[in-house]
Amino acid sequence: MPIVYYIAHPQVQIDANVPVPHWGLSEIGRARASAMLEQPWVGSIRRVVSSAERKAIETAEILGKHLGLAVEVKERMHENDRSATGFLPPPEFEAVADQFFANPHKSIRGWERAIDAQQRIVSEVETVLGAADGGDIAFVGHGGVGTLLLLSLSGRAISRAADQPAGGGNYFAYDVGTRRVVHGWRPIDSLAPR
Repeated sequence: MPIVYYIAHPQVQIDANVPVPHWGLSEIGRARASAMLEQPWVGSIRRVVSSAERKAIETAEILGKHLGLAVEVKERMHENDRSATGFLPPPEFEAVADQFFANPHKSIRGWERAIDAQQRIVSEVETVLGAADGGDIAFVGHGGVGTLLLLSLSGRAISRAADQPAGGGNYFAYDVGTRRVVHGWRPIDSLAPR
């Protein structure tokens, strides 16, 4: 059965003067995305679908170029909408993110509600899978909505308990046919534990 790999972009170049969706990968993020290409699970991917945010597209393009695949861009795969606050310093961001996951039916400081972000990412992924013609698929996106997708697949309530490790650049996998999670978040640039 085909496998979905949901890949959260790795480290970004933070710039408080640039809107978050326009941030690109940092040198470390690019190096990690390139190291991902050596992982055994990458070779089976037959389709690459990306969020329209620059950091996700840059990650997807590294993967697509390696595999000889065009990157499909889907606007609705974006990270939870945080435009109401824009850039927040890391400690403040983490505190607001905690509230985002803890109160999924409330807008925290104008952010998109977690329940709405979850419905959006699940719907977009399901739409793509409905038109899939077989083969493994990589979705390249973001940690927040990726966590919401993982929670939905696992039948778990929205919480931060399934959030990816700090720094980004992790992936999880699930079976397309059964929608069963094969494994949770793992670093994109490390071999799987045995």
